[in-house]
Amino acid sequence: MAEPIINVDQREPVFAGLKPAGDRWKHQVATFFDRLAPEWDARTVIDEAKINYILDAAGVKENTVVLDVACGTGVLFPYYLRRDVTQVIGVDISAGMARLAAKKVDDPRFMVICGDIEVLPVRRFCDCCVVYNAFPHFEDPPRLINRLAQWLKPGGRLAVAHSMGLEALRRHHTKGAAHVSREMLSTDKMAELLAPWFEVDTKIADQEKYLVSGKRKKEKPHF
Repeated sequence: MAEPIINVDQREPVFAGLKPAGDRWKHQVATFFDRLAPEWDARTVIDEAKINYILDAAGVKENTVVLDVACGTGVLFPYYLRRDVTQVIGVDISAGMARLAAKKVDDPRFMVICGDIEVLPVRRFCDCCVVYNAFPHFEDPPRLINRLAQWLKPGGRLAVAHSMGLEALRRHHTKGAAHVSREMLSTDKMAELLAPWFEVDTKIADQEKYLVSGKRKKEKPHF
């Protein structure tokens, strides 16, 4: 897990020595997705209307800075490009995925980091954060959300989304990914999780997609 940071913008400093925390769960997740990386894009079904709906909910638009958490091979990168964002910071714990993401677009606004978002120093405050097709692979959801909130500006938006509904997602993860997947939270439970940090205004869970989104509160929560 001592893979280097992959940075497609050579003008930016490299976070030398940064690596995942090394716990068993994260090691399993990284290894699992390293193995799948070479065939990931070929297996991915793209629904542009669904992706655009999710990015709208996340507030991704012109002149925004986007944090793409568990960015994978950069599936969403071309859609950020179309929206003329200021910068995209893609983070993935899998070196195999991150290498492919770094090749997805040739644009200095895109930075790809192979690392653990839960320990990665905040690079810059972002306007939008997207967690797409990835949330069940994080073992400690409260820790993740607390960390993502620190990356976002007050008023910035977070979207936790999946390209399938809850039941389809459960079936999908039982086919070989159960050891690296937690059960996805209902939209109500997800909203409760986000509530200390976010004003949740979108909760959708139908047969085709899952989406919970909200705006970062101006005040930090008091725990």
